[in-house]
Amino acid sequence: MLTILGFAMIATFLVLIMLKKMSPIAALVLIPALFCVAVGQGAKLGDYVIDGVGNLAPTAAMLMFAIVYFGVMIDVGLFDPIVRGILRFCKADPMRIVVGTAVLAAIVSLDGDGSTTFMITVSAMYPLYKRLKMSLVVMTGVAATANGVMNTLPWGGPTARAATALKLDAGDIFVPMIPALGIGLVAVLLLAVVLGRRERKRLGVLTLDEALAARTATESETVLVPAGGGDRTRKNSGGAGTGTDAGTHSGAEENADGDADEDGDEGFKGLDPNRATLRPRLYWFNAGLTVALLTAMIMELMPIPVLFLLGAALALTVNFPHMPDQRARIAAHADNVLNVSGMVFAAAVFTGVLSGTGMVQHMADWLVGAIPDGMGPHMAIVTGILSIPLTYFMSNDGFYFGVVPVLAEAGAAHGVSPLEIARASLVGQPLHMSSPLVPAVYVLVGMAKVEFGDHTRFTVKWAALTSLVVLCAGLLFGII
Repeated sequence: MLTILGFAMIATFLVLIMLKKMSPIAALVLIPALFCVAVGQGAKLGDYVIDGVGNLAPTAAMLMFAIVYFGVMIDVGLFDPIVRGILRFCKADPMRIVVGTAVLAAIVSLDGDGSTTFMITVSAMYPLYKRLKMSLVVMTGVAATANGVMNTLPWGGPTARAATALKLDAGDIFVPMIPALGIGLVAVLLLAVVLGRRERKRLGVLTLDEALAARTATESETVLVPAGGGDRTRKNSGGAGTGTDAGTHSGAEENADGDADEDGDEGFKGLDPNRATLRPRLYWFNAGLTVALLTAMIMELMPIPVLFLLGAALALTVNFPHMPDQRARIAAHADNVLNVSGMVFAAAVFTGVLSGTGMVQHMADWLVGAIPDGMGPHMAIVTGILSIPLTYFMSNDGFYFGVVPVLAEAGAAHGVSPLEIARASLVGQPLHMSSPLVPAVYVLVGMAKVEFGDHTRFTVKWAALTSLVVLCAGLLFGII
């Protein structure tokens, strides 16, 4: 019964948010509360929620202060060179923009923290997507999938959990998986090309060079022909104006730098190259502080929430020594902080009920028990396939500490090495990063102003396909 109710609770949550019948916060709180009563444990709901909040409180604190820290770094111009480099590569071409999103997300993911990756990626790419009227779910989907592949780094979490659960060396798990994960990254880049071409076809193309020419050539007017029709020019009898439609972007260069959006969106004015919050004289201090912060995080010198708390306080104090300026910077990022931290604490209700009622354990036991005995010699493949849905419906802790040891024990009875089980368990990470149980995904959709249901509908199929590519590559290279 608990198994059925567990799957029913997750399915109800996903259906309601994808159909936009409930907000994610309301669904994360009310649905598990109702199911907790349904299983006859309503009296323990408070204990389950407090346990869930206690487990996720450090994550919420980390996200709150990480948003403030990186928000300040964006305000003062630390990432402007990265943005300019990406803009030069993209040249207002939708395909290049989507590929740039994948590359940027993959590079920033080297720090091992999904929230950091999404904050930097969205801050850099959001103005371009808005100006060119590109689909924002393409940005969130590509960024989440690229980060999911890179989330397998030893300091990213899943590899360390698998090593701890099976008493293995993280290097022995990760290093042989590098070729398969490399193929996974290639798959993400190919996906970015496909999605970028789709956007290019939907919107039409006006390159940056053409945009500049259109601004300076007063005798001609550029008109975009969507759906592959190419560009055509016609003489303009005397105006400097440029005819536009929904897909024409003659001012791409200046607009991409982050002026106020035409729809009144104020959220990304911070990328204006002339903004008052720039601190060019403190650039190397801020760069050094960020490198030191990320290094300390990777080396685990202190808990991550403490590092970001100290980093945010120091960044605010040095860059904005006057109290009114500090309050203004905190207020500027308050919406993101409140949205994300609220979502995390709401998710604590969901995870607390799942764990406290025993639903997670019963779901895992049922899935493991459903594996036919004849699949024993192929348990590594089974683990890889199961990791795709299980890491989506469960937390990494639940999967790696609750399910993987059982799968490894079943595989060992048929001569399957625990190392192969551990490697196969990493396959589902591209999809895992879009799970409603991952706090970082709320940073992504919140900053991109995308509905979580829209992101889920778009991303799940592509992320699952990427996971299968990694699994097939592992089989091809003999890693799994």
